[in-house]
Amino acid sequence: MQATDGRFSGIYRCGSRSLNMGRKTLIMGILNLTPDSFSDGGRFNDKDAAVDRCAVMIKEGADCIDLGAEATGPNAVQVTAEEELERLMPSLEAIRNRFDIPLSVDTFKSEVAGQAITAGCDIINDITGFMGDPDMAKTVADNGVGCVLMFNCRTKGDDFPAFEPVSRRAVRELGESIEIARKAGIPDDMIMTDPGIGFGTTRIQDAELTASLLSLGFQGKHPVLYAASRKRFTRLFAGGDQATEMQLDNVTAGLSFTAASVGASMVRVHNVAATRMALNSFDSTFYCFADM
Repeated sequence: MQATDGRFSGIYRCGSRSLNMGRKTLIMGILNLTPDSFSDGGRFNDKDAAVDRCAVMIKEGADCIDLGAEATGPNAVQVTAEEELERLMPSLEAIRNRFDIPLSVDTFKSEVAGQAITAGCDIINDITGFMGDPDMAKTVADNGVGCVLMFNCRTKGDDFPAFEPVSRRAVRELGESIEIARKAGIPDDMIMTDPGIGFGTTRIQDAELTASLLSLGFQGKHPVLYAASRKRFTRLFAGGDQATEMQLDNVTAGLSFTAASVGASMVRVHNVAATRMALNSFDSTFYCFADM
């Protein structure tokens, strides 16, 4: 079966596991292990709470779990690799021992990535697109795991023409990230891209990036991960800063539907159940007709 609109359709390989991105829109459930996450910091720091939350997300329809032990919002304070590992490893090891689902770790430090992979991580989700740590690409390549390369407006600052559309810049910089990955020995079917919603962007730019997902997947060469859950972009449609978590999750589900319709292969969300319900209606029509 092949999707017909230029999106990625096939197997995304990640270590000894894989994800079939040709039958439905996949969901990456977010598991924050930080005390200061902008959304749910402190809720799942405890190992047992993390395992329980993972079990809930899997039951609700998550195809992959993304663990993060360092907040990456605009006001977040960077932590050392040692502190990040202290937060990450107990939960990662417990979850890996309990579940066979692909696990992603959200980190831009090669030291953290290396130890996470040893503990059973299948995907490294790097918000710098391999531009933050010169050893990250080699760490991922040498261990044979998958990666998510994110376009991040903060990585290079404002060193681009003011008149350049953000989508064009994203294609160029993601291309640079992909080239770093390829030179390290990572094959195309182990590379996923992320448009970087909310990372140094305006809400108008977030909308532009959302509408440009096919180009950000390089017309089907790479699957695209869309991650807008509970970010400032969702507040635009949920009533602003006073929006409730439920309202943000409802908007996230709507944006996930939109992202799937314009090329996303996977969406990264906090509320798996709400998003799965929204995506079921898209998948039952798009993938049904794509298979005809």
